[in-house]
Amino acid sequence: MKLIFTSFLLLASAAAVGKPNFIVMVSDDQDWTGLSVAMHPGVANSRSDFFRTPNLERFASQGLRFSNGYAPAPVCSPTRISLQTGKTPARLRWTKAAPPEPGHRLIEAESRKNIAPEEVTLAEMLKSVGYATAHFGKWHLGGGGPEAHGYDVSDGDTGNRDADPFVDPNPDDVFGMADRAEAFLTKQSSSGTPFYLQLSWYPLHMPQNALGETRAFYEKQPPGKMHQDIDVAAITENLDTGVGRVLDAVTRLHLTETTYIVYLSDNGAGGGGKGGIRPLSAGKGGVWEGGIRVPFLVCGPGVPANSWCHVPVVAFDLFPTFCKLAGVTAPMPSDLDGGDLSALLQGTQAPVKRPREDLVFHFPHYQGDAPHSAIRAGNYKLLHFYETGENRLYDLEADLAERSDLSKAKPDVTEALSRRLAAYLNEVDAAMPAPNPNFDPAAEPARKGGRNKGKPKRPQ
Repeated sequence: MKLIFTSFLLLASAAAVGKPNFIVMVSDDQDWTGLSVAMHPGVANSRSDFFRTPNLERFASQGLRFSNGYAPAPVCSPTRISLQTGKTPARLRWTKAAPPEPGHRLIEAESRKNIAPEEVTLAEMLKSVGYATAHFGKWHLGGGGPEAHGYDVSDGDTGNRDADPFVDPNPDDVFGMADRAEAFLTKQSSSGTPFYLQLSWYPLHMPQNALGETRAFYEKQPPGKMHQDIDVAAITENLDTGVGRVLDAVTRLHLTETTYIVYLSDNGAGGGGKGGIRPLSAGKGGVWEGGIRVPFLVCGPGVPANSWCHVPVVAFDLFPTFCKLAGVTAPMPSDLDGGDLSALLQGTQAPVKRPREDLVFHFPHYQGDAPHSAIRAGNYKLLHFYETGENRLYDLEADLAERSDLSKAKPDVTEALSRRLAAYLNEVDAAMPAPNPNFDPAAEPARKGGRNKGKPKRPQ
């Protein structure tokens, strides 16, 4: 596919007149409730009671909020590769970012660490119709970095640690990234070239790097019931300021009417379901809702202001959506998992047409839980745990916190979804965990998934 696709890049026009621009901003480890923007109109605690994000409040008032927006994975790099390729982490066999944890009942599934040279990225697809492309911030996909995969300019083959040295007055390089984004936008505005810009922010990593002035503000505030961490609050607000600078540049350069902007997180944060206060259970490292449901906001041409969409969407849907809106004529990869969201961006609530109706989340690893997978079909969500073979079924419309297991009450639904989950994972040859022949229960690590001693972690 990659060799065939190269010829389309050579035919791209220098100026693709009338095509929309795209900006995607991806935060790191940001909970569904991590903004001062409500993520669901009927869930009072779907916004933070401590963090301030005024620029994202402005963003939300101008565009669309997806209450059922998902990251493809509960950890960072699998989500990032999924966004680049339009495929699920299961299909890509890239499902974990951290090293495997030995000593458990199961041996974790293998997980790739470098984007394969034959993968066709969203940037390459857009370049085929004349787009300029840029990636700033955390790449974390190896493979020679963004410029080896369709990006004209980038910060290079970066990872988590590249932002560590950036402290006050440029915490986690947020403001440096905003400056580079503005320079790129200014250049494309002057030339009239349509563009795709991805800003992969480093926060909420290294929250201790936040501006001292911002931290001092939160030290004087009463803590919230959901959120109390001063450093996380400060870096969240600093990130929001960086987002605001990009939004202001779009306005100043008269790009508002031609530019789609997306904001989302690569996975949820830890600590979901605390004391029954937070609306979602669990967090990063698990495919409970707290690990995969994330802030997901869009504004742009024809997107209704201050609107909501409750149709489930996922980050790998952006690949076919942007290709459709950009008028890409090159053949699409035959194994895409994403569906076109363009009708939803115009205010409809129509189901997204994907090659498969269901959404599958596969995490055959130990991190926030023991190895497990999930499938969502309609309002039903089934979780399968590989250590025990247990299935759990939840109705997300009635039980967003995933506390009432319906698997015994609805055996037919449970069995049907279990079979569909297994069929998809088999179809894509997903990597799976295997029994550990040397497992010693007395020596199992008392941390992360292992702290449950072979039992799936229950929501608090």
